[in-house]
Amino acid sequence: MRKIIVVALGGNAIKQADEKGTAAEQFRNVETTCAQLVSMLKFGHRLVITHGNGPQAGNLLLQQEGALAEVPAQPLDIVGAMTQGQIGYMLQQTMQNMLWKEKLPLPVVSVVNQVLVSGDDPDYRDPSKPVGPFYTEEEAARLRAERPDYTIKEVKPKGVARRFRRVVASPDPIRNIEYVAIRRMVDAGIVVIASGGGGVPVVYDEEDNLRGTAAVIDKDKAGERLAEVVGADTFLILTDVDAARVDFGTPQERPVRTVTLSEMKALQSEGHFKAGSMGPKVLAAIRFVEWGGDCAIITSLDKAVEALMGKAGTRVVPDPVN
Repeated sequence: MRKIIVVALGGNAIKQADEKGTAAEQFRNVETTCAQLVSMLKFGHRLVITHGNGPQAGNLLLQQEGALAEVPAQPLDIVGAMTQGQIGYMLQQTMQNMLWKEKLPLPVVSVVNQVLVSGDDPDYRDPSKPVGPFYTEEEAARLRAERPDYTIKEVKPKGVARRFRRVVASPDPIRNIEYVAIRRMVDAGIVVIASGGGGVPVVYDEEDNLRGTAAVIDKDKAGERLAEVVGADTFLILTDVDAARVDFGTPQERPVRTVTLSEMKALQSEGHFKAGSMGPKVLAAIRFVEWGGDCAIITSLDKAVEALMGKAGTRVVPDPVN
């Protein structure tokens, strides 16, 4: 059966942790990613694609801040738009080339997309969104001393050497601003790349005009909002692990497979999913099924097609109807 699937691509779909992030490296990763996406299109599904931008935004910020004094650094919302354009272009071009070779003449378009947030969101006071490279504990301590304006947090469990990253404000997404145009394109059969990097964060000012704000929205939470407005059947969150895990880093560690909405909410409330890594993905999956989606899936890129067939990943499904 044909479905509308929103695919949220993790950072490893574009840049691996051990890479510098050259254009050649990123295009190579994007090619691997798009091969998986084209496989889904062969089944007749309609795809809406979103992606993270943490490594790209972090690196661009470092570039901006280290530039010549006479070249002004750009704020976070502009950096978000710049990376949205960069990654959207890479995905769009690569998919177009692959679809042409597969004789699937589907149009592909990437959208510079704004997402509304609240200026009063508590994350502005306690930032939580990781951007840029991972650091060891020693590197993190040195960076804190050199850049007191940075907030550095531990985002992976102890035992992982490079578990620290810079974090910035990540307000909860409220609404996708361009949702009407995106929905019309999806309904017309266009493969749409939207809400990249969580979307460009915007707020309404005192005169009800949209303006950018210094933040990076979590792409999984924003992807869930996107899934709602396009009427998606499935929300597929692709990351660097094959499934969410409970009791992570302990002898009792085990993957979560197919669970009901209530079961996943119970696991979430028990604190199994760390805020800086799996937590937002689990929350986004829960929100999608609560909204009325058929299934939310968390898995790795190489297991994407298997997961859609019910053979891999963490699958969150609605509670049974009594």
